[in-house]
Amino acid sequence: MWKLFKQLYLNNLFFYLGIGILACFIVSYFFPMLYNATWYLLYVLLLFTGIEIVLLFAVKGSVEGHRITPEKLSNGDENEIHIHIKNKYTFPIYTRIIDEIPLQFQLRNFNVYRKIKTQDKDQYKYFIRPTERGEYFFGNLNVYVSSPLRLVAKRYTFNNNQMVPTYPSYIQLRKYDLMAFTNNLFQFGLKKIRKIGNTLEFEQIKEYIQGDDIRTINWKATAKKNQLMVNQFQDEKSQNVYMVIDKGRVMKMPFNGLSLLDYAINATLVLSNVILKKHDKAGMLTFSKKVENRIAAEKRTSQMQLILENLYNIKTDYFESDFGRLYVDIKKNINHRSLIVLYTNFETLDGLHRQLPYLKGIAKNHLLVIVFFKNSELKELQDKKAKNVQEIYDKVIAEKFDFEKRLIVTELRKYGIYSVLTQPEHLTLDVINKYLEIKARGIL
Repeated sequence: MWKLFKQLYLNNLFFYLGIGILACFIVSYFFPMLYNATWYLLYVLLLFTGIEIVLLFAVKGSVEGHRITPEKLSNGDENEIHIHIKNKYTFPIYTRIIDEIPLQFQLRNFNVYRKIKTQDKDQYKYFIRPTERGEYFFGNLNVYVSSPLRLVAKRYTFNNNQMVPTYPSYIQLRKYDLMAFTNNLFQFGLKKIRKIGNTLEFEQIKEYIQGDDIRTINWKATAKKNQLMVNQFQDEKSQNVYMVIDKGRVMKMPFNGLSLLDYAINATLVLSNVILKKHDKAGMLTFSKKVENRIAAEKRTSQMQLILENLYNIKTDYFESDFGRLYVDIKKNINHRSLIVLYTNFETLDGLHRQLPYLKGIAKNHLLVIVFFKNSELKELQDKKAKNVQEIYDKVIAEKFDFEKRLIVTELRKYGIYSVLTQPEHLTLDVINKYLEIKARGIL
């Protein structure tokens, strides 16, 4: 009996009817002829309530339900969650579904109402967008079932305490997975890079077709075949590419729910995949007060999984990043000339000048690309039309900061350091563009 009461819930319709009957009793005090009719209404309500309780608890039948989640959630992306409900009763049912979503989302208004026919199945889909890596715990999947009378409900619970980890954006990884295999990269928003050098590996001699570079004509083979033949080259392979992520306080700045650190992590995962598909060696490391998460550049089959697991565990801190220690670590542990993609953020030219000696030291032995971020909120201030003195002042300050970002790019270029100044939402495309440009120009 106690178990029955724990599963029994009164619906809103029952309360509305009960309040109506109570109001009739009050009115019957002034109009006694309504008194007996009100009692009949109360008996009818209790009768139908009893009938529905029997239908839900005594009649053979039940409800099956389960929640289907991905094995892992993709950070910063919309992830599909499916709910499946099966009605095994011999009558149609009305359901109210309450899914206990992880605490990180702070959603307490999940209510879905569905009608399911006799012996039928129903499916509901919703999306969640995590903004932090880590473990996400789903609570109970609660299904409140009512008969067509809809006076009371029986509660069913499924999938208690289901944990799903949130990893860096593997959805972006799949989205850009084919980029390494196609020559039409501009279809994905990537720039088409013209190859201006021949620091490439010889592949084969082939017949000339329209569009081939006439500078690659092989005259000896042409004379033998009596038709134009050209040398075909391929990108040089097995080059080392290291992605270096600054996890200091400058990377804690949020944008659209994600920190700059998480944008850098997502971009690193996608870029690592492109690098390996291009037959180069991908490695990574992170730094703040010390250098951590060091993975040597390799192109083995398990490299992507190793990078993914390390990216999953990266946590930011609030310390000032030690570029001097980074310089010493790179000089000690990376002996071959490599492409170093450094994710960090500089807001002022003075901030760059403090770290410039270390960046110049790294660029002396490696090809260094600094990736830092535009301030999107300042961009909105710049584009907004000023209406008063305060807004004019804000607009001027925003333009000053934007100009200083461009000065940082110019300053880096003076010392042969490449840079990518990008908005967080365009980070992945921009760093892939830069990597493919470097490969195409043969400057590594």
